[in-house]
Amino acid sequence: MNQLSGKIAVVTGGGQGLGEALCRRLAAEGCTVAVCDINMETASRVADELHGMAVRVDVTNAEECRAMADAVMERYGRIDCLVCNAAIVISGAVEELDPQRWRKVVDVNLCGYYNTVWAVAPRMKQGGGGAIVQINSKSGKKGSFKNSAYAASKFGGIGLTQSLALEFAQEGIRVNAICPGNLLDSPLWVNSLFKQYARNQGITEEEVRQKYVNQVPMRRGCRYEDIENVLVFLLSEAASYMTGQAINVTGGQQMD
Repeated sequence: MNQLSGKIAVVTGGGQGLGEALCRRLAAEGCTVAVCDINMETASRVADELHGMAVRVDVTNAEECRAMADAVMERYGRIDCLVCNAAIVISGAVEELDPQRWRKVVDVNLCGYYNTVWAVAPRMKQGGGGAIVQINSKSGKKGSFKNSAYAASKFGGIGLTQSLALEFAQEGIRVNAICPGNLLDSPLWVNSLFKQYARNQGITEEEVRQKYVNQVPMRRGCRYEDIENVLVFLLSEAASYMTGQAINVTGGQQMD
């Protein structure tokens, strides 16, 4: 523990689910955490419990992202770590998913990633550097059935990660991505994705679960702590010679 002692960390989508878990782990590792989310109620709850700060932000709005960065700088004076976690999933076949809904996924997952880095990176440079991690997906490396918007946004995220890593390599800013497997026990899957995929694929929710478990050599879904462990490593000095990487955390399901 305390591998990130004294660091100031910004986490988007930090008010619930995986983002909340990441905020809690970063706080346990010694970070002061700015919990940034479109839902201020949940962000405030998490921030209060972690003795951090809450900032409302819609990552699709670049000016809100800049205001978020300004707020963190005003309070803490620097930003050392940025975790770009805010994302949505809207799945469906091409005939069913209209272009506006398709674009919404790309706006949040890809443009939102860029907007956040655009706002935060100049502040990191002022402080002499930092580390950025995007929470990507195994769908950033392999197409996803009837889930083209999400896969496209995540493929783009890896390209953006590599491009930013090249751009910032001599500025003291490292940029990496984590590509998790399916978080089958998370609220997102239990409350939403099992229903979406069962409908899209014409099978039951339990059959969806078993289908995804069977695809994993280690025969279990990804867990929050699996991602937390890699995140802490990538943000720490132990990963000081790593940038532009997209690390699989998939139980062997994705190996390249």
